[in-house]
Amino acid sequence: MRVLLSTYGSRGDVEPLVGLAARLRESGAQVRVCAPPDEDFAQRLDHIDVPLVPVGPSARALTVAAPPPSSLPERAAAVIAGQLEAVTAAAEGCDVLVATGMLPAAAGALSVAEKLGIRSVSVTFQQLTLPSPGRPPLAYPGRPFPPEVTDNRVLWGLDAESINALFGAALNTNRASIGLPPVDDVRDYVIGDRPWLATDPVLDPWQEPADLDVVQTGAWILPDRRPLPAGLEAFLAAGAPPVYVGFGSMPMLASQDAAQVAVEAVRAQGRRAVVARGWAGLAPIDDRGDCFVVGEVNQQALFGRVAAVVHHGGAGTTTTATRAGAPQVVVPQTADQPYGRVARLGIGVALDGPTPTTESLSAALRTALAPETRVWATAVATMIRTDGAALAAQLLLDAAGR
Repeated sequence: MRVLLSTYGSRGDVEPLVGLAARLRESGAQVRVCAPPDEDFAQRLDHIDVPLVPVGPSARALTVAAPPPSSLPERAAAVIAGQLEAVTAAAEGCDVLVATGMLPAAAGALSVAEKLGIRSVSVTFQQLTLPSPGRPPLAYPGRPFPPEVTDNRVLWGLDAESINALFGAALNTNRASIGLPPVDDVRDYVIGDRPWLATDPVLDPWQEPADLDVVQTGAWILPDRRPLPAGLEAFLAAGAPPVYVGFGSMPMLASQDAAQVAVEAVRAQGRRAVVARGWAGLAPIDDRGDCFVVGEVNQQALFGRVAAVVHHGGAGTTTTATRAGAPQVVVPQTADQPYGRVARLGIGVALDGPTPTTESLSAALRTALAPETRVWATAVATMIRTDGAALAAQLLLDAAGR
């Protein structure tokens, strides 16, 4: 069996595919991954001996550049064209294609599967883009919904109109170039009849009744056995458990002093800090010995040894912290954030917006570091599924067999 996993997006769009690719290889399948050419993505895939087929420009460079919302249709056209070129070559001879990532990229990959006659599966790592009568959609930048409209079904209809206006022409122009007919509804085309939701049902439960037949597999996690760096080990051993601060692939453009605010808030609680550079480029704020800065690191190992995790609320980081039993403070940025279940489950706190202050983060940390929060976090950790990637791999094997 040969499987192509295709995405374009941030670390949160690539890391789950690493977990799925590893399980597929264990089952004897041949696997390729189409993803942005960022070095950290290539390194993660190289770790499991799966080749990266580069697609488009660096996702990190594009994210940090923060192009204006008005350029979204133009960027979407380039992303789709890149998908058609790279994915078409990579998908030759494959049995199944898994498409995920930003919507135009998924639309391009699914079009390739359609052209080649390959089975395809559409996957999302957060459910906020899946239409549901129980909640409103997210508005695209520069395209707010009318404030007087409150009916969720009407809002989802407006969401479909926005997506068609932003991406329809780009998708259909590219489809015509490979001899495919136009798509009338881009969102419905990408989601399909039976989309997969690769998130944990405790952290991100799919609400019924709904209009979609969703397959929730659980999160796709690769057990990480990499040792922590010697310097970090020494820092952890030198005192009480520190607070981890990191925002992953979020550039933190609305909070240029994020490191300063976070370290001061952690110090206000009498704690040390482990600060992850991430795509925001967080750096030491002084030469005091109570902070340790890390780059790429085994979060599964680290989060089990910290007092709390301050992060952006992405699905991957939230799941990893919850599995480790670490209390959390979510500083929401975009898309799949905030992960409101963190607060509702009693395992942490979510701030109201993307720009924390020393005072707001200090208050949140006081709650996260309270003994009762640790008790709840420890209890919920036992509820998180660990078989999501294995289940998804088996479903793909079964689909190929049919």
